[in-house]
Amino acid sequence: MRATKWKAALIVASLALSLSACGEDKADEGVADVEDTSFDAGTTMAKLQDAGKITIGTKFDQPLFGLKGPDGDPEGFDVEMGKIIAAKLGIEAGDIEWVATPSEIRETSISDGRVDIVIATYTINDDRKKLIDFAGPYFNAGQMLMVTADNDEISSVDDLDGKTVCSARGSTPAQNIKDNYPKVKLELPAEYSDCLEPLRNGQVDALTTDNVILSGYVAQNEGDFKLVGDPFTEEPYGIGLKKGDDEFRDFLNDVIEESYDNGEWEDAWEKTAGTVLDLPAEFPKVDRY
Repeated sequence: MRATKWKAALIVASLALSLSACGEDKADEGVADVEDTSFDAGTTMAKLQDAGKITIGTKFDQPLFGLKGPDGDPEGFDVEMGKIIAAKLGIEAGDIEWVATPSEIRETSISDGRVDIVIATYTINDDRKKLIDFAGPYFNAGQMLMVTADNDEISSVDDLDGKTVCSARGSTPAQNIKDNYPKVKLELPAEYSDCLEPLRNGQVDALTTDNVILSGYVAQNEGDFKLVGDPFTEEPYGIGLKKGDDEFRDFLNDVIEESYDNGEWEDAWEKTAGTVLDLPAEFPKVDRY
């Protein structure tokens, strides 16, 4: 996705309404109708349909994509994608069990069977594909920096030497800083939201993760923070599932592509992240590896 697109989106983010207002408008149900579809016996799809429920891992601290709302239910674009998938399995949105899956436990949560899938701003990369499989991508993000609104020292990733940067343990953005910016000091709490107060009180100089997550924090804390520079990575978001379940991965990829064609993806976007960010110029191409 072009950097100019995201720069425009960030301007919108800085002027956006508070996310609490977004929550007032959200509907309880998803954007897709629950379907009565049959699946081959023995497949994961048939097992989930017979059980009448699905367990989905997501994040509870990321405005716009996965945030636990005032009513205790998660909301955001990732959550809506989960509802679309459940609907294609014949499962009502109310029968989804949502489980918090911070970055450092996503792969183990899938491998151990604690969740059926993970939809959690989850970047597809080769190291993770050794442990689990991915459907998608269904969204393309990029790593950026967030600083306090009065910070004039950091304007891009080139200004980070000697600075302390906060990110989440086990995340792709943290690993990128560790691998490519050795003069940067890292603080690595469990979740990105744990970086907000340290950034606000000067314990760290910047927070780094994907641009869409940071845009949510900027909008949620209006006047406190700002984004600087351009995206300096490409982060394709995928749906994590147990390794080797090719039939289930094909099903998930089919659902993603169908959501592009039938408008469900765009409806999910407009209902959540689209309240702050521009509609992306194009859909990511699903990688059926």
